[in-house]
Amino acid sequence: MVDPTIVSMLFGRRRRLDPLAVVSPREREVLALVAEGLSNKAIAARLSVTERTVEAHVTQIFAKLQLPESPDAHRRVLAVLTFLRG
Repeated sequence: MVDPTIVSMLFGRRRRLDPLAVVSPREREVLALVAEGLSNKAIAARLSVTERTVEAHVTQIFAKLQLPESPDAHRRVLAVLTFLRG
């Protein structure tokens, strides 16, 4: 048996937000393939879409995960890290 106060606190606390919740299922699929180390061209071939479509998905992933362009960071790596943590 657990103290009702503890149960209340556990159910009342805020849960950590999943950063991948904003990513669509298709974008998640693309991100999984990025995590496998595939290039945009290879992802396009695997999903039977154009490379431009993959680029659009990757751009949306970066935007949704709030990964702005920076000379100090590699956004593909940061996106994959977010995916692996999610």
